[in-house]
Amino acid sequence: MEHVRTLECTLCGETYDPEQLVYTCSNHPSVQGILEVQYDYDVVRERFDEPLDGNIRDQWKYRAFLPVEEDAEPVTLQEGGTDLYDAPRLSDELGVEMRVKDDGRNPTGVLKDRATSVSVTKATHAGRDVVTCASTGNAAASLAGYAARGGLDCRIFVPGDAPEGKLAQPLVYGADVLAVRGSYDEAYDLSMEVTEEFGWYNRNAAINPFQVEGKRTVGHELAEQTRGDVPDWLVFSMGDGCTIYGGWKGFREFRDLGFVDEAPKMLGVQAEGARAIHDAYHEHDSTDDVANTLADSIAVGRPRNTLKAVKALNESGGTSVVVSDDEILRGEKTLGSAEGIYAEPAGAAPIAGIRKALSEGIIDEDESVLAVVTGYGLKDAKSAVEASGSATEIAAELDEVKQRYSP
Repeated sequence: MEHVRTLECTLCGETYDPEQLVYTCSNHPSVQGILEVQYDYDVVRERFDEPLDGNIRDQWKYRAFLPVEEDAEPVTLQEGGTDLYDAPRLSDELGVEMRVKDDGRNPTGVLKDRATSVSVTKATHAGRDVVTCASTGNAAASLAGYAARGGLDCRIFVPGDAPEGKLAQPLVYGADVLAVRGSYDEAYDLSMEVTEEFGWYNRNAAINPFQVEGKRTVGHELAEQTRGDVPDWLVFSMGDGCTIYGGWKGFREFRDLGFVDEAPKMLGVQAEGARAIHDAYHEHDSTDDVANTLADSIAVGRPRNTLKAVKALNESGGTSVVVSDDEILRGEKTLGSAEGIYAEPAGAAPIAGIRKALSEGIIDEDESVLAVVTGYGLKDAKSAVEASGSATEIAAELDEVKQRYSP
């Protein structure tokens, strides 16, 4: 990987060999020094010869940017290349120019597939035969799907209250799914213990430095797709913090390399019951490390990538907001009814966040906004019913339909 210079600790600057399997900086065992992949962009530029014409078959169009060995065979289900939609009715509803990138259209229904493809590719190239992670559901499904594709065993740790719909996916993909009696953070801690004990390859985006690097292809795609018409604001929900940083890093790279002229401000959206990154950014005290929100994909009480998320907000000149679960459900309904885009609660949180940011004067009505949907709605059908209500029962008689719809 001549284009990868080093892994650098975000806390102290200690560097590590990117060819070795290192998760965190050994100087910070109690707080876990998260590592950042540093690149030689002269080499990246020399390697990248793809046309920026908006034709994106999958994320491997940007292989020159990805930290994988030249002889590694990608484990892929054609993740990435998701569509960017104009959203005229959503624009009317919110009162601001809107576009939406629907990354719920990835192979297992979630943006995380971008990261998983990279990590499973690295695991297979390194000769590992077991992969693991902790997850509220989406990463579990993603890892299980790609493990199946790559012929690896997969062992997943999920909190006991993870949605059944999300657990069905990894089970179908053949993973061992272990429901931990406790929170996501407890499942995460256990996954780290077994990684140390058994030497399994750990996909946890919270600590695996290569996960963010896969996620940043969404930023590359957005930069290419909006070339010449970059939005003023780019909006992500935030759980652990690595998704918004990945999106920012990818877009920033394209700006710095001169592929696009500018980059957007980042708006991070958290649930009121899982707001640690928001509090850190705004320098508020945050004492409750137990997440409490129906948006399970961002229900992270102790995010490990807070520094990277805050870095994205600061570097871009952006900010963050928090929204209630009711506002998230309203956003899910609004997005679906206005544009036909079905998002799980975490994927719809950006819509709630945009509405909040407009009401607080953070986003001006004459600015343009792009929201990224990170997960598909069928991941959590129960919340969709809560957002929209249940079906209306009628008798099997024409008169009942006439009573409802005749003028």
